[in-house]
Amino acid sequence: MMRYAGCWRPGRIAPVIAMTLLGACGMAGSEHRACPPVVEYSAEEQQRAAAEVEALPQGSVVSGMMADYHVLRQQARACRL
Repeated sequence: MMRYAGCWRPGRIAPVIAMTLLGACGMAGSEHRACPPVVEYSAEEQQRAAAEVEALPQGSVVSGMMADYHVLRQQARACRL
């Protein structure tokens, strides 16, 4: 029985297994925080865009798309926090 005493060492393998499992968890979460850039517009550009959007006909498709774009910009900003 003495010849098997040094063959199996749980004290040395346990940290290796723990680091492998923890490293795998860390890699999975790193892809989630890829935040898209948010383009900043000057006050003049924002005023011009607002005037152009107001000139669109009521219920236009473009105004609906602008609302979607607004939501996407809010989500991109929240992603950075």
